[in-house]
Amino acid sequence: MTKRLPALLLAGLLLTATATSAQKARPAPASSARNAESAIKEADLKRDLFALAGDKYRGREGGTLDELRASSWLAEQMRAIGMQPAGDDGTFFQWFNLRRTRLTPASTLRIGGRALRPGHEAVVVAPVNAQLRAKLVFVGTGTPAEVAKAKIKGKAVAVQLSGEPTDGISYRRYLFGKLREQAAELARAGAVAVVFVSDDKAQAIYEHWSHIFERGRYGLPADESLKIVGDQVPVLWLPMSEAEALSKSGQELVADLRAETFLYPSVNIVARQPGTDAQLKSQHVLFSTHQDHDGVRAPVAGDSIYNGADDNATGCAALLAVMRAFKQQPAKRSALFVYHGAEERGLLGSRYFSNKPTVPRESIVAVLNAEMMGRNAPDSAALLGSTPPHLNSSDLVKTALTANQAGPRFKLDTEWDKATHPEGWYFRSDHLPYARLGIPAVMFTSLLHADYHTPNDEPATIDYSKLRRMTQWLYLTGWAVANRPAPPAREPGFRLER
Repeated sequence: MTKRLPALLLAGLLLTATATSAQKARPAPASSARNAESAIKEADLKRDLFALAGDKYRGREGGTLDELRASSWLAEQMRAIGMQPAGDDGTFFQWFNLRRTRLTPASTLRIGGRALRPGHEAVVVAPVNAQLRAKLVFVGTGTPAEVAKAKIKGKAVAVQLSGEPTDGISYRRYLFGKLREQAAELARAGAVAVVFVSDDKAQAIYEHWSHIFERGRYGLPADESLKIVGDQVPVLWLPMSEAEALSKSGQELVADLRAETFLYPSVNIVARQPGTDAQLKSQHVLFSTHQDHDGVRAPVAGDSIYNGADDNATGCAALLAVMRAFKQQPAKRSALFVYHGAEERGLLGSRYFSNKPTVPRESIVAVLNAEMMGRNAPDSAALLGSTPPHLNSSDLVKTALTANQAGPRFKLDTEWDKATHPEGWYFRSDHLPYARLGIPAVMFTSLLHADYHTPNDEPATIDYSKLRRMTQWLYLTGWAVANRPAPPAREPGFRLER
């Protein structure tokens, strides 16, 4: 079943985006050594961020009308600033589909004669087609001795979640790794289904994430991971309240799990400010961010809208400010501005655009990605892509470091960019697909905080003075790259660790 964009909304979006395409573009003023940093104003950043991250757009979830309405608003801001449309067919938009795979509402599950609603009273970790009836055995915490004693081949195996991370990663990442890795071990040992049950610590994660698993998995249509298969061992996750019932002997698990797939529209928003140099204007400095967030989810303290002010309305407002500066004073090279859709679904918009750019890929000389730039200590920030093995252009990094010293002088964290950092932050934003293609790429960020991916990430929590200085740093770096004689050199032998 394919979800289609309603015709009236599509027409409205396209009319908005093409309103100036028929107008004759004004000739750009000649570039000079003087930049337009003063065009970046805190008041503009605050106004734009409150507009985008307010409740009106309901958290801008990727693949929903809320994301598309927010994207239309951003395109209108681009038009008002005077940017050229650089999407498809003379518009600001590049449309693409994302694929969602989920369990159907008709799926059923019974354990010991008790019916549990998949996705509500029992999480199915990955959508799968499975019809099975099997004896259920409880193996405690799943130690090798417990598993060997139970003789699990051909049986459904129930496991009590337990343990703590020992390598510095967050408990959430530890838990999801455990779900994946322990289930795979039990499947290799012959289990036909794996049923995890929360302990008190895992229960807090279950309560927050169960509705997310209910939504299923997302990707681009060609992604192999989204193919529905019938030979995969189903992995279930139950709340702590089911622990006692699961530990009883002589029970049977009966499951009829059926998966379905949908296509939803998402969109990249693309604008261009032409350069002034006859030779260099065919090259592009790409400023990157994403407009989507988590939408409307289970309420926390009565608030169900995940506004995504820092993640990533800060990046969105920053790019609008950088556009104003480049419009006031264009550079020698052209500036390309890309808002990537469905980043929270797995970098889908940037994966799509990097493979199907609306300008020649070889013309993109650098990618400067803006991701979460308005929180934490006023003088702290980070430049991801500046530390091996993530460093793919020493030249670009030196330019960014010089811009930092010339402008805001942030104290730069280097721990988060290391391959050993437990959060793997480098791999979780839109510069990554470009870096994988060998394009010089860095990410400007003020890093994670306690309100990350919660309804508390509200416009009122942003440090707007810091956001202005982060935006100035982003701009000064891009301005320097756009005016230098040669593009940033690429690091020979660049290879990511995963």
